[in-house]
Amino acid sequence: MEATNPTARPQRPTLQDSLRSNSFLHDHQQYKPSVPISSIGNVLETSLESGVGSLSLNPISPDPEKVTDSGITHSLFNHHANTLPTGTPQVVATIFYKSSDPIHPHLHPDSSPNAGAGVRLPSPTVPVGSAPTVDIEKIPREPPAPEPEPLDHIYGPFVSQLCLTNFLQILESLPTPYQRMNTSHRCLDQHEHPRVVEVTFSPPPNPDYLTFADLRKHESIWRFEREWNVEVVLQRESVFRRHKRLVVFDMDSTLIQNEVIDEIAKFIGVEKEVSEITERAMNGELDFSASLRERVGLLKGVPADVFEKLKSIITISPGARELCKALKALGCKLAVLSGGFQPLAEWLAGELGIDYAFANHLEVDSASQTLTGKLVPTYPIVDASQKRKLLKSIAAENNIPIAQTAAVGDGANDLLMLHAAGLGVAWRAKSMVQLEAPTRLNGESMVDILHLLGLSKEDVRELIADVA
Repeated sequence: MEATNPTARPQRPTLQDSLRSNSFLHDHQQYKPSVPISSIGNVLETSLESGVGSLSLNPISPDPEKVTDSGITHSLFNHHANTLPTGTPQVVATIFYKSSDPIHPHLHPDSSPNAGAGVRLPSPTVPVGSAPTVDIEKIPREPPAPEPEPLDHIYGPFVSQLCLTNFLQILESLPTPYQRMNTSHRCLDQHEHPRVVEVTFSPPPNPDYLTFADLRKHESIWRFEREWNVEVVLQRESVFRRHKRLVVFDMDSTLIQNEVIDEIAKFIGVEKEVSEITERAMNGELDFSASLRERVGLLKGVPADVFEKLKSIITISPGARELCKALKALGCKLAVLSGGFQPLAEWLAGELGIDYAFANHLEVDSASQTLTGKLVPTYPIVDASQKRKLLKSIAAENNIPIAQTAAVGDGANDLLMLHAAGLGVAWRAKSMVQLEAPTRLNGESMVDILHLLGLSKEDVRELIADVA
């Protein structure tokens, strides 16, 4: 018998070479079973046949060459029992990245090599649409805390995958009691770095716990919009969402970028007085009819041909021509319902191919051919209630269900028609109007409104293309 060396160190136990790879990740990955395991009894029978204690009992055979999905779904719910009944309501969320309106227009000096010494973040501001005014000095409370670091600055100036994932997580957390959702999405402008993404989910939250109106203004969605610098428009999915037959527009600061009465006031040097009244009226601080009469009174003596002179300085809003052309190609009836004045409303209708034009009529002195400072009494004032009445009467005249109508405006006198229409959009509206309107958009081009109908960028291009 050989003598044992008392100084020899015992060898450390090691795994067999056949079970050890050169990668920690490979050693700890989950691999697809070569034979499906139906029950624990199958495993025990295999173990007894091959001998207890053998290292070859692992039913999962490693394959260091290729890592594959195990096919195991980790969930508290039955993954295969998530089919929804036919006819389950759906909601469509259209997410727009606000590329023209960054939350922080200047990067923090610590994260921007181009920032000079002493450069600071902008002062805290009130987000548009979150309060009746965006002037911090006019808010009777403590100034708001600085905005959080926008996540689009980190993950990209578009609707990123993480942005979409975060939105889906928020949706899952909203329904009460809890219910699993089916969701799908598609990019409406481009697949790489999309600016507009449409998300369809069902079922919607239980209305007994969260109404659709409250869902549209839910705090979690508002926070999501602020963090990712996006706007979310929620609509109930239906054939009428996608197929509108009547679309009505406000004129001033909607289809055109001007306030016509303010432009007229420039001719006689009362622009400041008229502009202040206009701003208060559009924010809902003054009765529209009373404020209109007050402003019109200041125009007494203005030459009646002032509207012809104004046509050269009127600026049609970006995308308005393309929007109207696409809607006409789809067979929609269009109308402009304006709190402005009839001569320019009719001119604009001719420019954009609009079918109806309704606005206020100014009284003209036939002897001097100047404005009298009064409205023609035989025509009703086109105020909030009249706009809603016109929307319904035009729809009835053309046998169009109200669900197949859409309204677009920016002022407080547009709110009634925005709520009455099947789709009401506050376009680049006053802050108070954005708070009260069913939906709001603040994009660069009015073409964005077409995306709310489910139209892609390619669809829009085809609709506005000139037919040879």
